[in-house]
Amino acid sequence: MSGCVRYPASGCVVEYLEGNAVQIALVTEETGGRLRLLLPNRRETRLNAARLLPWLGPQHPGGLGREEMVRLLETHREAREKAAAAAPLEEAWELAQGEVESAPAQWFAELFADAPDVDAVAAWGRALLGCKSHFRFQPPEFQVFSAETAARRAAEEKTRQEREALMAGGAAFFRLLWDVACKKRALPPEEGPGSEERPSPEVAQRLEEVLRVRMADPETQEHDVLWRGLSKGLPDVPHLPLQLLMAWGKLPPHYNFWLDRADYAPGDAWWEPFAGEIRALTLAAASPEGAGALPLCPLPFVSIDSASTRDVDDAFYVRQTEGGLELTLALACPALCWDFGGPLDRAVLRRGSSIYLPEGDCHMLPQCLGTEAYSLRAGEERPAFCVRVRVDAAGGFAPCEIFTARARLAANLRYDHCQAVLDAQAAGVAPPDNPAAPFADQLALGLDLARRRQAARIADGAVVMDRPEPVIRLHGPATDPQVEVALDYHAPDAQLLVAEMMILASAAVADLAQDAGLPMLHRTQDVALPKEYAGVWTAPAEMTRVMRALTPSALEVQARPHAALGLPRYAPMTSPLRRYPDLVNEAQLVHFLRTGGPRWDAEALTALLQILHPVLDAVGQVQRFRPRYWKLLYFRQQGDKVWWPGVITEENDVMVSVSLPEQGFFVRGRRRLFDERACPGMDVRLRLGKVQPLYNEIQILEAVTAE
Repeated sequence: MSGCVRYPASGCVVEYLEGNAVQIALVTEETGGRLRLLLPNRRETRLNAARLLPWLGPQHPGGLGREEMVRLLETHREAREKAAAAAPLEEAWELAQGEVESAPAQWFAELFADAPDVDAVAAWGRALLGCKSHFRFQPPEFQVFSAETAARRAAEEKTRQEREALMAGGAAFFRLLWDVACKKRALPPEEGPGSEERPSPEVAQRLEEVLRVRMADPETQEHDVLWRGLSKGLPDVPHLPLQLLMAWGKLPPHYNFWLDRADYAPGDAWWEPFAGEIRALTLAAASPEGAGALPLCPLPFVSIDSASTRDVDDAFYVRQTEGGLELTLALACPALCWDFGGPLDRAVLRRGSSIYLPEGDCHMLPQCLGTEAYSLRAGEERPAFCVRVRVDAAGGFAPCEIFTARARLAANLRYDHCQAVLDAQAAGVAPPDNPAAPFADQLALGLDLARRRQAARIADGAVVMDRPEPVIRLHGPATDPQVEVALDYHAPDAQLLVAEMMILASAAVADLAQDAGLPMLHRTQDVALPKEYAGVWTAPAEMTRVMRALTPSALEVQARPHAALGLPRYAPMTSPLRRYPDLVNEAQLVHFLRTGGPRWDAEALTALLQILHPVLDAVGQVQRFRPRYWKLLYFRQQGDKVWWPGVITEENDVMVSVSLPEQGFFVRGRRRLFDERACPGMDVRLRLGKVQPLYNEIQILEAVTAE
């Protein structure tokens, strides 16, 4: 090797590491191991000789002028950088495998050249230092990693480089997106002037992935370090990833991120991987070997739902008996041939429940099953699970009978039509000319049964909140909708009729299961209520007072009381097309009919609940918070000059809570904004503003006592 020296003297070219980068210099003075060095930028520095990299030289004559020394340094640096970039590192690593565990830079240089000069050795040293995945510098030699270690370190190095690239371009781009979101700055184009502010396609893809992961799960530890670096300097707001994605154009305005957090696929394409299983279920619903083998129940069932309902999962028939009324309830029966534990079932379990939103419904089941093959359509035979129960004059009910059958509904009725018929009956006039008129007698019997049952439940301590829920409607384009919030048609009797029948059926099968030792999923609310809380409540302040004494209901295997319903046990099973617990309970009852025993024991149902609880919690958040978002947007669109009628529900020395009944909304404001006489039950008028729908924020700007 020509040009290499053992000890540096004045005129010797040397290299050392500074900031994890190789620096080249020329020795101008050496004294007892301390060197004075000239750098290519014409500056000088002092360095201990022990810090030099183990390739020294070449040795140039002393006494050179400063400009000549700088020129020599530039020549050596360019040669070494060019040679290092061309060094076949992977080939050298493969040649070293099995030959040496470690070797100096000279050994690697000699693999590809005879008598390499010092610039060639230095170039190899530089290249080996940069290849941290395959070599480790342990002066004066380079350790050669094994194939397994090299592969692992290569992956780590790739990850590090990607992270650095993301950090380098991503942080600035995120700041740009924040300006787009908040300062109405235009997003630079993908091509042309200004496009240099955008990241490369590879980096952009990774940034989008990070944002989507953080949007769906703000508490995730995935990409945590990367996210902290990317978002440094940006405000710590709850929905920053969502806002950046919308500013980027990756998500539309008003995007429903709650579905992402629930891992709930919208639309009706999520089931396509299970198309074969769904075809089999559709055929089984009508085939002689499947549901078609069931006997036909001759009763002329009718259903009552809203005008938009397509997944009809319950219908009824009521007849008078000696001493009371007899209800036969027909329920959609997907459980009859359902493959629990199969691929489709696991996907449905992860959905947990249907979700009904102003922008559209998200069905738990594929629509070809939930709104077609199993939906109880008038005039079409469907498999049904039936519950027959008698109610006496006092509203008490006898043990129920359960059976499976084919049901052919006489009609699918609407709440508003049924209410018009019931109103006419109450007024003693002829029923209106609508589709519900031919079923006036059935509606009258059904309402009689419902009133008996409600009175009996109230006598047992039931709490009934009669609070009409306004309807939210969206008009115009999805990217900029106008929101309408208003009370819908009022159908209290028709809704009472349906609600009490559903409660009755679930209470009756819960009693049957208790007597048979059949484990079920129960909805419980085991809390003691004062006797005076029983009844029907309509005033906002009174409802708030009573609600304070209630605890949230729970889904559990143990059969415990449900205080608000006034029932000793309650096993929901009337909505198997819409709620997974109802589907499970229906399957348990169907299996009991077939075999006399349970499909799942208590331990199996408890294990199922461990999976189901977080799913239902997440879906519940979508159902609660998404309509609230639209209501907040509605208030913002109305502006801060509108006065809204409300009723005070709670107050203390600091805050006052107000119900807005017409909008189904509660707001809180500072006590100082209200009249000193403010108290629960007082009518007020509010002016609202500073509305941030995304952040769930709204403020009372002004409050006055209603005249």
